[in-house]
Amino acid sequence: MGRTHSNAYNRLPNFFPELVYRPVLKAACSRSNDKVRAFADQWGYESTETDWKAVIARDDIDAIDICTPNDTHAEMAIAAAEAGKMILCEKPLSRSLAEGKGMVDAIEKAGVKNTVWYNYRRVPAVTLAKQIIDSGKLGQIFHYRANFLQDWTISPELPQGGEGLWRLDVDSAGSGVTGDLLAHCIDTAMWLNGGISDVSAVTETFIKERVHQASGKVQKVGIDDACIFHCHFANGSLGLFESTRYARGHKALYTFEINGEHASIKWDLHDMNRLEYFDHSDDSIVRGWRSILVTDGDHPFMDKWWVPGTIIGYEHTFIHQAADFFRSLETGDPCAPTFKDALQTQKVCEVVIASANSKSWKVTGVDWPGFKGS
Repeated sequence: MGRTHSNAYNRLPNFFPELVYRPVLKAACSRSNDKVRAFADQWGYESTETDWKAVIARDDIDAIDICTPNDTHAEMAIAAAEAGKMILCEKPLSRSLAEGKGMVDAIEKAGVKNTVWYNYRRVPAVTLAKQIIDSGKLGQIFHYRANFLQDWTISPELPQGGEGLWRLDVDSAGSGVTGDLLAHCIDTAMWLNGGISDVSAVTETFIKERVHQASGKVQKVGIDDACIFHCHFANGSLGLFESTRYARGHKALYTFEINGEHASIKWDLHDMNRLEYFDHSDDSIVRGWRSILVTDGDHPFMDKWWVPGTIIGYEHTFIHQAADFFRSLETGDPCAPTFKDALQTQKVCEVVIASANSKSWKVTGVDWPGFKGS
């Protein structure tokens, strides 16, 4: 994620020249001195540090971008807020709701600018879906379904913990696919369709024990390998979500579909520049799913890029969010999702795990714009 964010900062002056504020890459920080120096040279950082506290203490740094494992988000963000730094934090916000609340309290007390990198909001086709929904073209929403499927943890020989596999260690990650993958689906869903009010979930850990890289010993696996949950949205629609790292043949299959009274839309990350749209008001002889190639200048963000018909990719979603963050410094508006927004996603993630553990329905307590959860 350090590469994706650094690329975004480097591209802003080229494609968003109108921005009043521009990023200056003052320091890159990592635990390995050799690695961070190579990274800084590659991406254009002026200096390096191996102690994140030293970065926060520097007077020449205005913003902290947290691209670390989940178990460090809270400590870093709270320290940065107390030092008066702006904060851009990778998702999920935290390992737990308690940590997330502490982070929100810190940034609100300090009054610092903040955002969480739920980058799929900034896919032009997904932003177009938001515009279509907000226009009322779908009418009453009945169904929202999403999945996020991977297959990279199937081998029982894969260890847990360490630099590359911290996502399999519950102490570092907080949860498995729920916080890693479903968090993206939940954030997008509530942005498009409003708050999730209650959930009923099932999780499974297929491989119960793995060698831990820190101890070299076989230890219990505490994260969820797969999760399925259904839910009610505050607008009365039903939701169905699935995520797994055990779907052989899928590296990052993220899709969603929304069915409304008058129309439906669906999107697939593997064809991220297209939005599929069905409008029941079309004449019956031509009624059917239409494929919208989201590349025209009047589509979201696309006036910044190439000629119509030519596509953009994953890395551009981070450029768009970085641009929105720097524009928010001009306007004074928040750059969504803020820590407070991301805390609502964390609420859903937490009750999904609680629901699965208790085998019961759970109320989320989500407080989304326009919806007060119970």
